[in-house]
Amino acid sequence: MGFDFQKFYMGDCFDAYQYLGAHLTEDGAVFRTFAPNAERVMLIGDFNGWQEQEMTERVRAEFFECTVPGAREGQMYKYVIYGKNGRYEHCDPYGFGMELRPGFASVLRDLRSYTFQDDKWMQERTLCYDSPLNIYEMHLGSWRRKDSAAEKEQDGDEEQTRVEDGWYRYDEIAEPLIAYLRENHYTHVEFMPLSEHPFDGSWGYQNTGFFAPTSRYGTAAQLRELIDRLHRAGFGAILDFVPAHFARDSYGLLKYDGTSLYELPSSDVSDSEWGTCNFMYSRREVISFMQSAANYWLAEYHFDGLRMDAVSRLIYWQGEEWRGVNPENIAFLKRMNHGIRCLHPTAMLIAEDSTSYPGCTVPADRGGLGFDYKWDLGWMNDTLDYFKKTSEERAGVPEKLTFSMYYFFNERYLLPLSHDEVVHGKKTIIDKIFGPYEEKFPQARALYMYMYLHPGKKLNFMGNEIAMFREWDERKAPDMFLLKYPLHDSFHEYMKELNRLYRELPALSEMDYQPEGFSWITMNDRGHDVFGIRRNGRHSAAFALFNFSSSEQTYYHVPEQDDALRLRLHSDWERFSGGTKETYVTVQMKKGRTQPFILPAYTAVLYDVL
Repeated sequence: MGFDFQKFYMGDCFDAYQYLGAHLTEDGAVFRTFAPNAERVMLIGDFNGWQEQEMTERVRAEFFECTVPGAREGQMYKYVIYGKNGRYEHCDPYGFGMELRPGFASVLRDLRSYTFQDDKWMQERTLCYDSPLNIYEMHLGSWRRKDSAAEKEQDGDEEQTRVEDGWYRYDEIAEPLIAYLRENHYTHVEFMPLSEHPFDGSWGYQNTGFFAPTSRYGTAAQLRELIDRLHRAGFGAILDFVPAHFARDSYGLLKYDGTSLYELPSSDVSDSEWGTCNFMYSRREVISFMQSAANYWLAEYHFDGLRMDAVSRLIYWQGEEWRGVNPENIAFLKRMNHGIRCLHPTAMLIAEDSTSYPGCTVPADRGGLGFDYKWDLGWMNDTLDYFKKTSEERAGVPEKLTFSMYYFFNERYLLPLSHDEVVHGKKTIIDKIFGPYEEKFPQARALYMYMYLHPGKKLNFMGNEIAMFREWDERKAPDMFLLKYPLHDSFHEYMKELNRLYRELPALSEMDYQPEGFSWITMNDRGHDVFGIRRNGRHSAAFALFNFSSSEQTYYHVPEQDDALRLRLHSDWERFSGGTKETYVTVQMKKGRTQPFILPAYTAVLYDVL
């Protein structure tokens, strides 16, 4: 096949995986790897009895190639690199599969073995700028688990314990996942990283196989089937993607050809805070590697977007603003995002970026970084900090809720309550909220309505929707047994209804990024923790009031025009374990005439404007 080596060397390549790696042919497979400083490269695998087989030097003696008749899908292989520091066995940097940890052999996979049937979805999908985008973030290995309870077996007088991994395969999880997304009215699912990684506790953020779907959950074809079925059911799929760093395991990218090929040569800047290696994007071949990986997941698996992890670590040296901007990394991000936009105009590019670096969501050809959305981590931190406080303390810090709208229109923001906020002793979302157990639930309902009325697309991590108190653990499924308890079950029903209305009412998403789509009705009315928001769509509007205080409040509204408000959701309705009888009243408001709204403690109400 033809391959543009010039593009590869110049950092303009987005399809290097179509040449490099292992590719099945009619009568075997051809293997190619890029190792410019290697003295010799050998191939070992199932097909040659794991005996070293010489690979032939190609193109400047920097590429190595070998054809193996009779090689077939599912067989394992490794490259043996002889370099300045001796002999090392490596997995294939461009391999399409890997064996389960602790093994590290690459696995031959045929990307032609599954045919997508999602043409309609792919043709009609959009970037959702002016439509609902409600993302359910999940860790595939722990969202649902097969019976992983310890199985006890008798061995003489001693009881032995065997614990299964309990993972579902990609294709097995499709049916229950689709049913859950439909029941809960989400629009997209976001998978935490699915590329191969050696350590379960890294959650996929420390990769060794950037082109290999993790074998924990099955094969490349089974992952393709999962995405295909999601699309045919009407749901989008976003993948967490890790462009900043890679795992240090000796069989991976670290000193791949005996030198610092992928990583920065100095440990002062190559070693990250997570014990991983930072990529060296001053090297154009590394840029081609990562661009090709980004394109690979979008082109070959039909993912609808990439959420790029740790973007701040790319923008600034070691992620620290005081160290200064990393110009090579900035150039890489612009180059990659611009190229992906040209190749996949409707695939979302989402930045997990905690910095204030300007132009994150400005197109790359206009000087920006080229992302479609940026996580609003400032909104997340301020909002959660507000809800940690007592009612009296909240009255003194209304800016915790209002400040986000001073900067919101600088970027295209997405509001996340992600996995990062429910681990490592931070407590879960509901457990962060001030007050005893019973008082946390009404406040959580009000918090989420505030989130869904605030401009910006939405993301929630699994377990948030059932008000879990246990922090997430990648070894355990969410505590679905909590739905046996009325407060948790009714909270889940509330979240379903809120999600449904978010999708149903255009005013809640249609003009997210236009200033005329949002206005404050009131901000901390009379210092009593009462807030109001009006959201405008192109031909509709929504009106919401919030009482974040611990006592009942009456808000007196004087409308600027005649309006009829139809109640659509009250967080204190009895079916949500509140104390208010469920009615769908319509409030007639006259211009200039005071209209009182009685708001029980810790409640929120949502109206649409007729």
